[in-house]
Amino acid sequence: MTDDPTLPSLEAVEARLAQIRAMDPAALEAEQIAILGRKSGVLTAAMRRIPSLPEGERRAFGAAVNALKLRFEEAIEARQAELAQAAGAAEPQADRTMPGRETWQGGLHPVTRVVHRVVDIFRRLGFAVATGPEVETEWYNFLSLNFPADHPAMDMHDTLYLAGQTAAPGERLLLRTHTSPVQIRVMQAGPPPYRVVIPGTVYRKDAFDASHAPAFSQIEGLAVDEGIGFVDLKATLTHFAQRFFGGDTPVRIRPSFFPFTEPSAEMDVRCRLCGGTGCPACKGTGWMEILGCGMVHPRVLENAGVDSERYTGWAFGMGPARMALNLYGVPDIRMLYEGDVRFLRQFAGAPE
Repeated sequence: MTDDPTLPSLEAVEARLAQIRAMDPAALEAEQIAILGRKSGVLTAAMRRIPSLPEGERRAFGAAVNALKLRFEEAIEARQAELAQAAGAAEPQADRTMPGRETWQGGLHPVTRVVHRVVDIFRRLGFAVATGPEVETEWYNFLSLNFPADHPAMDMHDTLYLAGQTAAPGERLLLRTHTSPVQIRVMQAGPPPYRVVIPGTVYRKDAFDASHAPAFSQIEGLAVDEGIGFVDLKATLTHFAQRFFGGDTPVRIRPSFFPFTEPSAEMDVRCRLCGGTGCPACKGTGWMEILGCGMVHPRVLENAGVDSERYTGWAFGMGPARMALNLYGVPDIRMLYEGDVRFLRQFAGAPE
């Protein structure tokens, strides 16, 4: 190759080309490094020797080294292609005569579909969407909503408190038990009128059974303005229920009690599982409770800085999971939260 006795001649290097066709992957990689390697390759070392050659020999020797390098590169690439093809042929081939398998791209959870549907109905009635923090203070979650300081809901067995966390001296932090604190925050943000729906996740220390879950979705609504009365509440919620379940759905409103509304009521719709004849889901009554509601208590308005002598309002709260039970005919709320894709995938194409 040159006058350097440690380097083989170009003829000796060229003779190794014929061996490449028989090399396995490991040997081929070693040969590539030995001949073409940037640090110790034979042809790389030869190129470095060109400046030391007599001026008349440099051009011819450089051209010969470059030509040999190109031949090695082509031979190695050809052998690599042969080895790859052989490896592919050895692998099991797909049976192209087999029918294709359906691929499921995923879909919205049935509870999420209910939330979207409820929000859409109220948006068409002029309601905006409001959200708030899931970690709240006792004042926002209870006291501002007219709960007495000794109300059972504030006990540890009902509410999930954050151990060692306080917002101010003596005021504990907790996971909100309802989305009602957002109503207070909305009213504090500016003067009436307000028309908002409030979707979100809430937490309670409940047993996980056929009709309860410790963490679940909730939607509340609030309307405050001058001259609002109970008739507005009844008309709006009846319109909502019949838009949601169908125009022929029987609806009833019955008296109830909540600390933050006065008067208070609950709305039921005819149970879709049994058609009103009575079943375990509706506890044999033929009716399914879908929401609680009432006129906003004057004390709640005052706590939020709203003049209760000038303004009145109504509010409601519902559980989308229970709405999903009635809408889709699901008998047990646990089926919605167990994550069984075989059950949930049937709702992928359901209308929202």
